[in-house]
Amino acid sequence: MGRRAPGLRRALIAAVALVALVIALTEIYRLSAERGSAHLAATGRATAQARASGLASEVAHQRAVVAILAGDRDVIEALSAPTGTRGQALSEKLERLRDAAGGSVLYIVSDDGTALAASNWNEPDSFRGSNYRFRSYFSDAMQSGAGVEYALGSVSRRPGLYLSQRVGPEGAALGAVIDKVDFAETEAAWQRSGGHTVVVDASGRVTLTSEPGLRFGPLPALDEGRLRLVEPVAGTPWTLVMTLSLAEVRRQAMMNTVMAGLGLLPLLSGLGYFLRRRRRALARARAELTYRQDLEREVAARTRELSGEIRERVDAEKRLAEMQGRLVQANRLATLGQVTAGVAHEVNQPLATIRLLAENGQAMLAAPDPAPALPEVAGNLDQIVRMCERIQTITSELRGFSRKAGGGHEAVSFAEAWEASLLLSASRRAADRVRLIAPDIPPGLRVMAEKVRLEQVLVNLLQNAHEALHDRPDPEIRVTLSRSTDAAGARWITCTVADNGPGLAPEVAGNLFSPFLTTKAQGLGLGLVISQGIMRDFGGRLRADPPGPGRGARFHIDLREAD
Repeated sequence: MGRRAPGLRRALIAAVALVALVIALTEIYRLSAERGSAHLAATGRATAQARASGLASEVAHQRAVVAILAGDRDVIEALSAPTGTRGQALSEKLERLRDAAGGSVLYIVSDDGTALAASNWNEPDSFRGSNYRFRSYFSDAMQSGAGVEYALGSVSRRPGLYLSQRVGPEGAALGAVIDKVDFAETEAAWQRSGGHTVVVDASGRVTLTSEPGLRFGPLPALDEGRLRLVEPVAGTPWTLVMTLSLAEVRRQAMMNTVMAGLGLLPLLSGLGYFLRRRRRALARARAELTYRQDLEREVAARTRELSGEIRERVDAEKRLAEMQGRLVQANRLATLGQVTAGVAHEVNQPLATIRLLAENGQAMLAAPDPAPALPEVAGNLDQIVRMCERIQTITSELRGFSRKAGGGHEAVSFAEAWEASLLLSASRRAADRVRLIAPDIPPGLRVMAEKVRLEQVLVNLLQNAHEALHDRPDPEIRVTLSRSTDAAGARWITCTVADNGPGLAPEVAGNLFSPFLTTKAQGLGLGLVISQGIMRDFGGRLRADPPGPGRGARFHIDLREAD
């Protein structure tokens, strides 16, 4: 019995050591799996949050487009008195707006659900003429003012998010503005990046998905060995659900456990002695690990928030700057198109004179004795040189005006910009026999601006004045220039352009600098808005006098005089 005691003791110690080893390896596996799962969840949540934020941003952007269009004058007029001409013009306007603002299809429906205008008017599956009274997004907009629905297109057979906005007050609705947003590119990007991502609506139905077979069905049950992350999409009834596999986490945890077991085998003889010590060390390690994980999660969460905010702000500012640049260039080219015909006339006159002088010179030189005619031929050549210089001046101004302007400003000659704007608008002024009263601009007068964009503002003001004076018996444009000093001692130049036309209507004057407001048949309503933005970039401003009886329009631009 006594001899068996040491054997029993060793067997007991071995059993305890084996149990301790199993417990230790199990604990190592558990901690490794927990840490791997936490890391996978953290990275997955960051991705899910980014995707949900991107969806929310796109939906908010398209809702803003719909809200602006619901108050657009052209939309209200087309719904109030629908005609084929108005529907076509509005369709073309929606096409341009869709290209600038994004989205899939913009369309306008009447109060009976018929699409009067659509941005895809010239495509085989155009929405124009189709009736959407059966759609819930239409009935919701007519009843409550706005609607949202994710559905399969009845014409295109492609799924999309439909955002609608009522036009007109409750009880007197004229129709609705609808924006169909296509998320096919977003879903393709999700599919390429791996993982399973779906978006479900309030009823649990799948809308957007990286797996097309799940669309419009219920959210599948969560399989064993998978992690599911849920993020709400702000401003929508949607929830983004991202499912990740835990297979790699478990494989890594098992690998860590095996490595730990191999490392512990040589120490089994002393495991009993160190068992209590190890248990205490593991407890401290778990507490420290938990503390570190909590701290890392807090730091990571705050870092993600700050990084997301910075990215969103930078992206928004970049998109705004790009959109403003495109609008400014489009307005400049539209203005250039208006003056091109007249400038062609300005070029044709010198060309006709050059040809006449050249033909006269040929006839004189063909005489039997051309010597007496040489002085007159030389005079003709001098006139031809002057005419060529005038043509060069005109084409140089046209080329400079059409260039895309830079984003900064510097000291520029106001006289040069003014002369260029007069040259570009001279033909229109001559055709309408407009009398221009303007002071002589000092050649040394320099202002803080950018030459091409300053010319654009001046040409826009002159063109607006010409439009106002059309068919007037005594058209006149009066330009004045004045200097002033503000409280800080800065010197300012104020250029005033006034006409003797009918003046600004009170309903127009109140919204003069609102986008898409225009009284011209072919206008976009962006000229004054863009000009005001250009003046703000220069540190100046564009303003108009309030309307009054018997007084034409009167606009002022204020620019800081360069030192």
